[in-house]
Amino acid sequence: EKMSTSFPSYPLSAPSSGAEYRLPMADSSSGAKPSASIPKHPPRSQSLPVGGTRIASPKSPSLSLRFPPTAPPTLAKIETLGFNVTQVYGLTETYGHVTECTWDEARWGMLEGADRAAAKARQGVAFPMMEHITVMDETMQQVPMDGATQGEIMIRGNCVMKGYLKNQEATEESFAGGYFHSGDIAVQHPDTYLQIADRAKDIIISGGENISSVEIEGVLMAHPSVSLCAVVAKPDEKWGEVPCAFVELLDGKSASEEDIIQFARSKVAGFKAPKRVVFQELPKTSTGKIQKFELRGVAKNLD
Repeated sequence: EKMSTSFPSYPLSAPSSGAEYRLPMADSSSGAKPSASIPKHPPRSQSLPVGGTRIASPKSPSLSLRFPPTAPPTLAKIETLGFNVTQVYGLTETYGHVTECTWDEARWGMLEGADRAAAKARQGVAFPMMEHITVMDETMQQVPMDGATQGEIMIRGNCVMKGYLKNQEATEESFAGGYFHSGDIAVQHPDTYLQIADRAKDIIISGGENISSVEIEGVLMAHPSVSLCAVVAKPDEKWGEVPCAFVELLDGKSASEEDIIQFARSKVAGFKAPKRVVFQELPKTSTGKIQKFELRGVAKNLD
């Protein structure tokens, strides 16, 4: 039986004009969908997808990616290669990406380096076909749009699934209050742009304080020797959980566990810095998504 629900209308923030071919890619275990887009009429020299993104040729340096969520240092490094990066966001349950970090040249055109990357790291505003995408607290109330108060991204619109097959309980839970609950913890800026803080299941609770694994990963990615990293919770007798970092180093570069920890402590509060650093190749899916559940198992067994 078809479900019918009446929703009030909301103002929509449309992405910038310019037709693109959108290229959704394979789903990840977290439910978030890596995706990429290239400009309309792409050149024949366009390369094949690599690690969940499509790398454009130098003649067509436009790159739209969703590899959730991309750290500002990574965006900054990509743009030094001549690419113009646009970040988008979506889940399997929304049939692809539904928001875009629409670039505002008037406000951000003069930004450079880390400041420009920080603006591009946002997940942005709703696509035109979506009815309403916002950040709400546990009582389904809009969080303050101050860029600091965290809540969950709530979504509704024509692209949202009807429900989970033969799982009414999960469907009702996911649509409580008339919105689809994304499971992504985020803040909302005064200009309504969304920015993910973490997946709810990836939040590290240490001594009663919530630590965003995404924030710490963003810090570590700025280290000159780090190629890739992931931060997960490690059980701790005193604090309950502490951050544990898994790091891949760049070819020809070196760093010690203490180097990485001290670098993090210089950027964030001490309790957020990793208490352990493990150097190894990170387990990934076929699309390049880091499999954090495997790393949690490793961290659990560390001394």
